[in-house]
Amino acid sequence: MSSNTSSDRYFVPEPSTWPLTGSLALGLLGFGAAFAVNRMTSGYVLLALGFAVLIYMLFGWFGQVVRESESGKYNKQVDVSFRWAMGWFIFSEVMFFAVFFGALYYMRILSVPWLGEIDQKLLWPDFTPTWPVAGPGLTEKFTTVGAWGIPALNTLLLLLSGVTLTLAHWALKKANRGALIGWMAATVALGIVFLGFQVYEYGHAYSDLNLKMSSGAYGATFYMLTGFHGFHVTVGTIMLIVILARCMAGHFTPEKHFGFEGVAWYWHFVDVVWLFLFIFVYWL
Repeated sequence: MSSNTSSDRYFVPEPSTWPLTGSLALGLLGFGAAFAVNRMTSGYVLLALGFAVLIYMLFGWFGQVVRESESGKYNKQVDVSFRWAMGWFIFSEVMFFAVFFGALYYMRILSVPWLGEIDQKLLWPDFTPTWPVAGPGLTEKFTTVGAWGIPALNTLLLLLSGVTLTLAHWALKKANRGALIGWMAATVALGIVFLGFQVYEYGHAYSDLNLKMSSGAYGATFYMLTGFHGFHVTVGTIMLIVILARCMAGHFTPEKHFGFEGVAWYWHFVDVVWLFLFIFVYWL
């Protein structure tokens, strides 16, 4: 005889309009971006609408998932599915950054020495096969960003945030709600300070070092890698704020807290990516 308990049945949600809402948001963002890069006023309007619909979808869809989780509708099978989904999502993010690190490796380690073997008459004047390459067609001089200033401080901040997040996880497992909230708040604060320093670093690089996206291969790879990482830190900080709010609302138990763990996985991934950035973009 089969059992009808929730522990051995996989939860199947009711038909939902949220996927359609998300598709609408992505469509608006896609058309908005295409129109905006062509300097069409309607593009900025579509972008604003797209972001508004996207935020509405995220709050609505994730809110529904939280309510379903807190009502006890999810069993161990659903928990395993969530873990696999988050694992594959982080793997896709690893591949995303691997492409940019691969481009940096190709330009810096392979293409620059190859260009040094070519007859200099075929290249631009004053070419030297060293990194960073300033050319061709670049008349403005720029300065690279040093590692032992704000980048080193930001490395310390992210490493500390990984420690505080781990301490929060331990507090959750011990059902110490006060310590959990305190360590989570510290993690959020460290993430916000990191972003503040990165904004300051961008302003310094642009105005004082004359480093721009158009500053050759170095400028392009610097802003693409650090910019996308900063975007991921922003998303991760928002996720941490949501988890902090849920902790303050009494969500999660020592036995059931994948929502917390999933965000922790993501944040630790962001930490590791930054270590590679610090070494290969700033230091070496």
